[in-house]
Amino acid sequence: MNASVTPVEGGGGRRWGLTDLLLVGMAFIWGINYSVVKYGTQVVDPLAFNGARTLLASVALCVAFIFSRAPRLSRRDLLMLLLLGALGNGLYQYLFVEGIAHSRAGNAALMLAAAPAFVALIGRMRGVERVGTHGVIGIALSIAGIAVIVFSGSRVGVGESTMFGDLLLLAGCLTWALYNVLLKPYADRLDSVQLSAVTMVGGTIVLLMAAAPAMLNAPWGSLPPTGWGAMVYSGLGALVLAYFFWYRGVRLIGPTRTAMYGNLQPVVALLFAWAALGETPTIYHAVGTVLILGGLLLTRSQG
Repeated sequence: MNASVTPVEGGGGRRWGLTDLLLVGMAFIWGINYSVVKYGTQVVDPLAFNGARTLLASVALCVAFIFSRAPRLSRRDLLMLLLLGALGNGLYQYLFVEGIAHSRAGNAALMLAAAPAFVALIGRMRGVERVGTHGVIGIALSIAGIAVIVFSGSRVGVGESTMFGDLLLLAGCLTWALYNVLLKPYADRLDSVQLSAVTMVGGTIVLLMAAAPAMLNAPWGSLPPTGWGAMVYSGLGALVLAYFFWYRGVRLIGPTRTAMYGNLQPVVALLFAWAALGETPTIYHAVGTVLILGGLLLTRSQG
């Protein structure tokens, strides 16, 4: 996959095609992944699960990078991408998995859906993005929606949701937003497979340093087949395959249209968590969904 390829599916009259189908698949993979991660952290230590799945993703991406014949990175770009990977695929993935382990899968999906609003806010603070009236209102609505979700964590019984887990997810949302803002200059000029592989390796190095003791002590021999399946799904499906679909969309139909398919994630996540984990949505989730998705649409319509 090469980020410099000229779009062939762009244009206002573009017909629905393979790229759209793959992006719907991406939204389903990521939406289901919240429940998969929640289950995985229940059968094995969250740190061990996270370290194993990111290691699996790193190996797969490095193999893809070798066969992609991407141009060689400069030493400076390599170092910066490794550092950014430590932030976006190290610290973020730690907060993401630990947050889900202490909260509900649906909460995670809703709170992380607000990430584009934080991207706009951080971009405005760094002077690299303009935020108009629609954007300001959208950011405020998204933050209000997150506040409702966090508040719901103190109103639901222990074992279903906790405010601690929601706060970890909020920190993860902010970390992911900062990572995307800092990564953009590199994403504009570097090969996407190259970008994914190096940043994933950077994150995996950080996670393995933290997760090594838990991974060594994890009962891998007694892990049920569904536990291994969760690890493979979350490692290869969510961290590799879905990202390839995402990059294809950005390259062929543009980042804005691609991002709109991400709006399906919270809906898929809530419904799947309800069916698979018994996480019944509450009035707080309904209000939070309206505020966050409404804010997201306003933020993306500012231009």
